[in-house]
Amino acid sequence: MKRLHVHIAVADLPRAIAFYSTLFDAAPSVQKGDYAKWMLDDPRVNLAISARGAKPGVEHLGIQAENGDELAEVYDRLQRADAPVLVEGDTVCCYAQSEKSWISDPAGVPWEVFHTTGDSAVYGGGPELNDGRLASTPTGMAVERACCPAPAPKAESSGCCG
Repeated sequence: MKRLHVHIAVADLPRAIAFYSTLFDAAPSVQKGDYAKWMLDDPRVNLAISARGAKPGVEHLGIQAENGDELAEVYDRLQRADAPVLVEGDTVCCYAQSEKSWISDPAGVPWEVFHTTGDSAVYGGGPELNDGRLASTPTGMAVERACCPAPAPKAESSGCCG
């Protein structure tokens, strides 16, 4: 069963963690110095928040597949959507190893479609965001730019962000 993913950029991570922990009556399943994530079953959502320099607010939405078959099903739908798809493939992002692709809806809201395959000790990277939106050309064609949306902590190199 797929899960809705919401990623929100925040200015005050400790305050946001306290708020969402109270709202969902649950502690984060992942908590780092710049990031927290709740994997909730009621409602079935992967809610992530981060304090990495992006403008506060909804950064992107997504669909998290539980296995490769579900991911292939959603990838098929992406190919039929009336928008260019940015295929990121295997990557490290948000302290997780994943396979993912991106698409923007007609209003410009970025959607991430992914399957998480493991954990990572580093935040990682991904398509550069512009005020919470995927970088795009004037025609709306998604383009890949620098891999990191904000400076990564210097603790450990992550391949694309080191």
